[in-house]
Amino acid sequence: MSNARAPEQRGLAARWMILGEWRAHPMRVITAAAAIAVGVALGLAVHLVNASALSEFSKAVSAVNGEAELQVRSTTARGFAEGLYPELARKAEVAAVSPVVELEAGTERPGETLTVLGLDVLRAAYVTPSLIGRPLAAEGDDARGPTMEAAFDERAVFLSPAALQGRAIGQEIELSAGGRRAAFRIAGVLPGVGDERRLAVLDIAAAQWRLGTLGRLQRLDLKLVKGTDVAQVADQLRAALPNDAQLVSQESEARRSDSLSRAYRVNLDMLALMALLTGGFLVYSAQSLSVARRRPQFALLRVLGVRRRVLLAQVMAEGVGVGLAGGIVGIGLGFALADGALTLLGGDLGGGYFGASKPQLVLAPGPALLFLALGLATAVVGSLAPAREAARAQPAVALKNAGDAVDPRATPAIWPSVLLLAAGTAAAFGPAIGGVPLLGYAAMALLLAGGVAAMPRLARVLLSGLKDRWFASIAPDLAIKRLWGAPTQAAVALCGVVASTSLMVAMAVMVSSFRGSVEDWLAQVLPADLYLRIEAAGTGGGFDPDEQARLAATPGVARMAFMRTTTLRMSADAPPLALIARPEGGLDAGAPPMIGRTAEAPAGTIPIYVSEPAAWLYGWKVGQRIDLPIGGAQPQGFFVTGIWRDYARQHGAVTLESHDYTALTGDRSRSEASITLAPGADHRAVAEAIEANVPSRLAGRVTVAEPRVIRDMALRLFDRSFAVTYGLEAIAIVVGLAGVAATISAQTLARTKEFGMLRHLGVTRRQIVAMLATEGALLGAVGGLAGIGLGLIMSQVLIHVVNPQSFHWTMETRLPWGLLACVGLALVLSAAGTALLAGRRAVSADAVRSVREDW
Repeated sequence: MSNARAPEQRGLAARWMILGEWRAHPMRVITAAAAIAVGVALGLAVHLVNASALSEFSKAVSAVNGEAELQVRSTTARGFAEGLYPELARKAEVAAVSPVVELEAGTERPGETLTVLGLDVLRAAYVTPSLIGRPLAAEGDDARGPTMEAAFDERAVFLSPAALQGRAIGQEIELSAGGRRAAFRIAGVLPGVGDERRLAVLDIAAAQWRLGTLGRLQRLDLKLVKGTDVAQVADQLRAALPNDAQLVSQESEARRSDSLSRAYRVNLDMLALMALLTGGFLVYSAQSLSVARRRPQFALLRVLGVRRRVLLAQVMAEGVGVGLAGGIVGIGLGFALADGALTLLGGDLGGGYFGASKPQLVLAPGPALLFLALGLATAVVGSLAPAREAARAQPAVALKNAGDAVDPRATPAIWPSVLLLAAGTAAAFGPAIGGVPLLGYAAMALLLAGGVAAMPRLARVLLSGLKDRWFASIAPDLAIKRLWGAPTQAAVALCGVVASTSLMVAMAVMVSSFRGSVEDWLAQVLPADLYLRIEAAGTGGGFDPDEQARLAATPGVARMAFMRTTTLRMSADAPPLALIARPEGGLDAGAPPMIGRTAEAPAGTIPIYVSEPAAWLYGWKVGQRIDLPIGGAQPQGFFVTGIWRDYARQHGAVTLESHDYTALTGDRSRSEASITLAPGADHRAVAEAIEANVPSRLAGRVTVAEPRVIRDMALRLFDRSFAVTYGLEAIAIVVGLAGVAATISAQTLARTKEFGMLRHLGVTRRQIVAMLATEGALLGAVGGLAGIGLGLIMSQVLIHVVNPQSFHWTMETRLPWGLLACVGLALVLSAAGTALLAGRRAVSADAVRSVREDW
């Protein structure tokens, strides 16, 4: 009978011990669970926001592309010759072709930009019917409404619901693109377009004639003969395309959409998982302290016949409970954070990749269960080492020893730390995997684990110099000797501190270095007195040569260097490069910082400069001949004469001389200018004079700004894009300080018997409290020193591995000395204050009752 009830009794005892421990030290459990909850919440929130944003962006892309099976797209915004249209239409495998003019156009509203599609309505009705507008009657018209004749009216335009907001059917709207401005009448709505996409559709002839794109098309939408092998037809069509056109499929468009913000999304995901990793170290700290405090209880159970695996299962069950509680809370918090982030920051979390869209939150159970499992696994792994320690305890020794599990005469092993640090260093030199710095993040995790594993040895080394010193007061002497003699307990108290501090420091140094490098770069690339820019000028719109000469003759202008920035699609599944036509003389007018050597272009080639991200993405090197899909039917021979640093364009840029750009494209218009003023000229007066000289067709679309204004705006955008990173830093600080408080408080309260013995030996309460405050300050100082040192090492992985592999930018290290000093001081004060408060409570009990168990 007793044997039958033994498992039930052991289960009851285990539950009693678990619940009793949680009741005795609730803050330790709550802190560990909260750390898991924060990690789960951040990871889930970032994932949900990214998924929602990508879903919305994919819908927007689909709304513009329609349902075409294949598309031919121009490699530049100017488009390709429309003669390609009949050539493809004659292909036997092609059932129908719909020609499309695609422009970015400004409107009469300041700052508003619409995507304008010029369609052949009859062709589009067969190939992409969702792009066909629905004519509506204007207020006061015949109740029967307009007929389909509106679709062929050269002045008619159909707007998406988002573009129609604040406008009415029958009203006029002004569109500015291709260097032209034209008025159209709103004839209807686009029912097949989502609520967020700002789209305008008009007749293709009107788009070409009235918006300055005669003879050019930006894309062809293809519908294939039923039963045709799409892949085989795609290969045939690619061979027939000119240099300035590319074949695009729905799959390649999806890959391009994903790659647009993938690096930013992956980095946020990884930083969120690093927060979860910090939670794992706090769980380890809490469980280690719990096991150390209950070592005599576990020894007694072993004496009474409880097997090792039962104790192992009990401690693991505690970890499962902490992980499950933290994971469930984290899921709820994650949904709330995701909803708030979409409302406040938009779908790109401040990164600027998806514009100002506000997508709806996509609630999916799969990711929630995945992050719950990650939180649970983190807590289980964090509990594994303490559970094994509880199971390995020797009953005879542990019954009378509640101190450190390691003999104070033995030197803590350093080889596990060395192996982890070596593995982390090796991983830091590994390449990106699939364009993602997975080995870089693995290096950070290994370095973090190695740093934490080194804490017993490091704590003893740092305290060795103080151990033999004489102090006037007994409190510091007791504190130092106790920490030196119990290195494992000191390390347990420090592991969560070191983990959270090092991650926070690594992120802070990376952001500080990036921001400082961007500030220096802006000062180098903005040397002129004023800068002029036309909004939505990507499709051939800009100042013609006569207008450029008139603007350059504005009183007070000494020199006006015109340029144009447009886009260049290198491949169907990658975001486009920026193609920049610089003034004559190359990069002399506002030369950005060059990286490495330069080379002279040989005769017969076109010299170009490529940005650092472009060199990373396409493997271009100085002195290399490359092909770019610009201009005529045959690829041109371009020669890389130099690589320049560019923080403005993550997906790369190519710069060539203005006359080469004109010769290749025939485009003589320019959309930007750097302005050098005559000595003594007033900046504001000259800016106003330039704006007054702007042609009427571009009125309201031209901005003239001083470099200071541009720098301030760029830095505001930088801070906005790193807003989430700043938030993660703040959370890391809070979690770290909470871990310090909970760990030291738990350790202090668990040493009541030790304090009783000291009281019997004549040590006063005040001296014990001073000893604990000194211990706390020393732990905070050691943890801060180790965390900051480890964080500086990890920051180099972020700066020199993760950032170049993710965003293809290099930068110089800038240390935020003020923040580092504040973090170190906060750790010392937090640890000392927590130990002081907990010590006053621990020594409040009668000294005799504290040691009554030994009588």
